[in-house]
Amino acid sequence: MAAAAGGCLVGAGIRSSTRFPMSQNNLFSALRAAFPRDLDQTAVQTETGLCYSWRDLDRATAMLANLLQSLGLPAGSRIAAHVDKSVEAMLLYLATLRAGYVYLPLNVAYQSAELQYFFGTAEPAVLVCCPRDFGWASKLAFQAGTHYVFTLDDQRQGSLLERAAQHSDVHTVAARKADDLAAMVYTSGTTGRSKGAMLSHGNLLSNAKVLKDYWGWRTGDVLIHCLPIFHVHGLFVALHGALLNGSKMIWMARFDPKQVLAYLPQATVFMGVPTLYVRLLGEAGLTPQACAKMRLFVAGSAPLLLETFQEWTSRTGHTILERYGMSETVMLSSNPYAPDARHGDQFERRGGTVGFPLPGVQLRISSGEGKTCAVGEVGNIEVRGPNVFSGYWRMPEKTAEEFTDGGYFKTGDVGMVDARGYVSIVGRSKDLIISGGYNVYPAEIEGYINAMPGVAECALVGVPHPDFGEVGVAVVIAKPGAAPDANAIVKALKANLANFKIPKRCYVLPELPRNAMGKVQKNLLRQQYQNLFTA
Repeated sequence: MAAAAGGCLVGAGIRSSTRFPMSQNNLFSALRAAFPRDLDQTAVQTETGLCYSWRDLDRATAMLANLLQSLGLPAGSRIAAHVDKSVEAMLLYLATLRAGYVYLPLNVAYQSAELQYFFGTAEPAVLVCCPRDFGWASKLAFQAGTHYVFTLDDQRQGSLLERAAQHSDVHTVAARKADDLAAMVYTSGTTGRSKGAMLSHGNLLSNAKVLKDYWGWRTGDVLIHCLPIFHVHGLFVALHGALLNGSKMIWMARFDPKQVLAYLPQATVFMGVPTLYVRLLGEAGLTPQACAKMRLFVAGSAPLLLETFQEWTSRTGHTILERYGMSETVMLSSNPYAPDARHGDQFERRGGTVGFPLPGVQLRISSGEGKTCAVGEVGNIEVRGPNVFSGYWRMPEKTAEEFTDGGYFKTGDVGMVDARGYVSIVGRSKDLIISGGYNVYPAEIEGYINAMPGVAECALVGVPHPDFGEVGVAVVIAKPGAAPDANAIVKALKANLANFKIPKRCYVLPELPRNAMGKVQKNLLRQQYQNLFTA
C-alpha cells in the first residue's frame, strides 16, 4: 500500500469504507462493486514505485467525499479540477461521484482567459488547482462565485489532502438517479467556443458496461494508463474500463515511449492517441517479443493513419483496435475485438474504419431532413442511445439545434457505412469545402497526400475565394530527413483527382496546430490562410 507522506490520505488500514445499501444508480457504486474481494491487492502502481491498494482507493475516496459533503454544497454543485495528472487527482474524480456532485475536468494547460470562460459559465462551487496557479486561478474562481479553492500537486501535497485527512474514512455513497448529472466535459473547441457536455451517471455506466464486454476485459488484465484525465479517453474509457473490471493500472503521469516499452511485459492493455503509436514506432525496442503478453491496443481521439495501422501490425504482430467517440457520447463505435453473433465472420479490425456501432447505439448516415443515405454514400453521422448526453450546459437553443425530432444527436462528423456495416469517418461537416458548387471532403485528398513519399501527415482546409467561393489549401508535414516538394504534390494530385478537388495552394511546414489530444485544429489553419485569395 502507498506510504503516507505529507498531506497524503492513503496508508495502512483494515476497514472497508463503503456502507450498504448503496445507490445502484450512482456510477461510483458500480465501480466500487467491481473491486476485487481481496482489497489489499494492488490497484494502481506508479512510475515512482508507489502502490495503492483497492482498500486505499476506497478509504481515500471516502475521506475526500466526506470533505466535499462537509462544505454544505447545493445539490448538483460542480467540482472543478485544474490539476496535474496524479493518482490523487483520479481519487478526487471518484470522490466527487461518490458524494453525488458533478465533476468538471479542465486541461491544466488552460490559462487565465480560458479559465475565466469556464468558471463564468460552469460556476463551480469548488476549484481544486495546482499550488503554482493558486494566486491567479483562485482570484478568477472567487470572481465567478466559487466558494472554496483547494490545492493539489502531483507529489501528493496540497490543502485538499490536508483537509480531507481530518475526515472519516467511512462514507455512505450518495443516492443518485441514472439521469442525474455526473460530469461535465467541455468540448475541445477545434471549431469554436467550447460547450459543456452534460453526462449522467447512466450515460457513463452504460458505456463502460458495453465496452467491458465488447473489448473482452478479463481477469488478470493490467492497463498502462498514460493518457491525461481531463479528457473522455483517459478519464472515462481507460479509467472506467480498468475499475469496472477490477484491473490493476500502471499509472504514468505523462507518456514516455521508452517507459511504455519497459512496462509492456507487465501489462495486457494499452490505450493511446495516434501520436503515441507513432512515437512508439520510433523505438527500436518495439518488437513482437516486447508485446508478447499484450492482449489489446486501442487507438482513438484522432484519426489513425493507415500507414501507422499497417506498420504497427508489421512491427508487433498486433492489430490496433480503432474506435470512435465524442465528448458528448463517450464511445459510439468500435472495430471488433473478436467474432460475435451480430457480425458472423465479419470481425477483422479494418484500418481506415472505426468498426461497427456499439451494442445499444443507433447510428445512421443522414443526407439531411431525416433522410437516410444509401450504403456507401457520404452523409452526416447521427446517433442515439443510452450513452448520448442530455445537452449542453445552459445552452437550450444550441442543444435543440443539435438533436433531430427523432432524438438523434448530430455529431457534426461526416462519414459512410459500407456494405459490411463498417463505419468510416470522412471528416467534420464544418470542414466540408464547397468549391464552385462541388462538395470536397478533405479526408479524401488528405488520404492521397499522406500516401506520397516523404509525407508524414497533412491537413486540407477551405478558405474564401472570389471565383469559386471556397478552395482548398493543403498543409504538409515532412517525414524526418525528407523534403517533399509542394508543387510536385499538387501535380501528383492532378493525375488522380478531379480538378475541383485539387488544392489551390500547398505548403510544407514543420508542424500542424493541435489540441491537447492530438487533433489538428483546422480552425486555426483557416484563420491563418483566410485572406490568401481575398486580400
